[in-house]
Amino acid sequence: MKKYLFNICFGLSIASFAQNLEIIPLGVYGGSNESNLSSYLIAEENTNNYLALDAGTIYSGINKAIEKGTFKDKTLENVLKENIKGYFISHGHMDHLAGMVINSPEDSQKPIYAITETIDVLKNKYFTNTAWANFGNEGESPILNKYQYNYAKIAETFPIQNTNLTGTVYELSHVNPLKSSAILIENNKNAVLYFGDTGADRVEKSDKLSKIWTEVAPKIKSGKLKTLMLEVSFPNSQSEKFLFGHLTPQLMNEEMGKLAQLVGEKNLKKITIIVTHIKPKGDYEQKIKDELLSNNPYSINYIFPKQGERIILK
Repeated sequence: MKKYLFNICFGLSIASFAQNLEIIPLGVYGGSNESNLSSYLIAEENTNNYLALDAGTIYSGINKAIEKGTFKDKTLENVLKENIKGYFISHGHMDHLAGMVINSPEDSQKPIYAITETIDVLKNKYFTNTAWANFGNEGESPILNKYQYNYAKIAETFPIQNTNLTGTVYELSHVNPLKSSAILIENNKNAVLYFGDTGADRVEKSDKLSKIWTEVAPKIKSGKLKTLMLEVSFPNSQSEKFLFGHLTPQLMNEEMGKLAQLVGEKNLKKITIIVTHIKPKGDYEQKIKDELLSNNPYSINYIFPKQGERIILK
C-alpha cells in the first residue's frame, strides 16, 4: 500500500514538474548573422516534443545547443527529425524561415502553422521549382508533401500536434499593411506569448498590439501568462521613420504602459520579457540592453537569450 501511494505521488510530482515550459534558442538575432537568426524551440520541460517558433536558423542552432549540452540527444539528425514536431512561422521574411527551407530535404514530415498570408509566401516564393523545391502539401507540382500547411484562424485555439501544447495566433503589423503574427503557447499550467516582427501601434498606425493586450490581460492577471518573447530590434537613436516595423526600448515601454493599464503595475512586475530579434550591428546589442535596464519603469525582468542555452520558465 505504501509503495502504491508512493508511486501515485511520484507520478503526480513528475506530471506537475513536466508542466513547466522550456525554451531553447536556436537563433536570437534579427539579421546579418545567418548562423544565428530568429528561432526558438518550446516544449514542456523534460520532454523532447518541441515546436519551433520561427526557423531562421536550424542546423547551426542545433549544433550549438548540442555543443553546450542542452539536448539529451547528441545527434543533430534526431533532434531535427524526431524532436522538432512542427514549425510556427510568424511571417514570410527570410530571417524567420531560411533554416527550415534549407534543411527541408533532410527533415521529416511535420506541420507548419501560420496565417494565410505567410503560407502564401511559402507556397509562391520559397517552395517553388525556380527557388527550391515544393516540400509543402500545396502549390506547384511536383508536390513533395513533407510539410502540411495548417492555416491558423485569428484568436482561435488549436492543438499543436504530437505535444501537450495549444496555440492561439494573433495578427501583428510589420510595416503596415504587411502582416506578421504572434502565437500564445499554453499547457495546463503555463503560457508563453511569442511575437514575430512587430512595430508599435502608434508608429504603425495600427491597433494590433492593443487587441493582443486586451486578449491576454486575463491570463496575466491570473498568473498563467508570465513570459513574453518580444522583439527590440533597434536602440532609441533609430529614427521612427527607419524602424521598418520594429520596436526600440522606448517603444517597448510605451506598449508596456498600455498593458499596465489593463493588468495593473503590480501584475506587470511579475512579467518576464525574453528580448528577441536584436540587430547585431555595431554596438546596437549593448545599447539596447543598457536602455532597457536603465529605464525600466515597471520593473520587468528582462532575459537576453543566448544561442543554444536553455531557458526554464516556471
